[in-house]
Amino acid sequence: RLLLEYTETPYEDKLYSCGEAPDYDKSQWINEKEKLGLDFPNLPYFIDGTTKLTQSNAIMRYIARKHKMCGETEEEILRVDMLENQIMDFRMSLVMVCYNPDFEKLKPGYLEQLPGKLKLFSNFLGDRKWFAGEKLTFVDFLMFDVLEQNRIFEPKCLEPFKNLKDFMERF
Repeated sequence: RLLLEYTETPYEDKLYSCGEAPDYDKSQWINEKEKLGLDFPNLPYFIDGTTKLTQSNAIMRYIARKHKMCGETEEEILRVDMLENQIMDFRMSLVMVCYNPDFEKLKPGYLEQLPGKLKLFSNFLGDRKWFAGEKLTFVDFLMFDVLEQNRIFEPKCLEPFKNLKDFMERF
């Protein structure tokens, strides 16, 4: 949604209700998903005329391409491609801890390795304004999101990384 808002892309924010525990009734979505003409019915989805997309990153790339936010030089494009996938791995490592029944056991291990992972991102950003270079790209939106999630998980995690803190403030 941040990228949609930033690019002023018109969209309908369609929300589907999920029932109460323990059943979590998803019939509202299930009754509609096969009627949308999506190749892989899933949430989120994005429809732009005859273009129908699912998968968050595919949607983000589509919007970013329309607004020239995928990098301009070969180096920037490669940085965007690599960082997009690195962010997904980073996000998944947090998800695997947060949604695990052994959360309390896994949390210390995650926090122990977090500074090393953040150092890699800090080194990759270096003294650039944005992760690909001088212009904002869609991976900056992904990076902002995953850094914010980690800051919620461990509020002081960015303290040793001035450039990451500056990135968050700039964003």
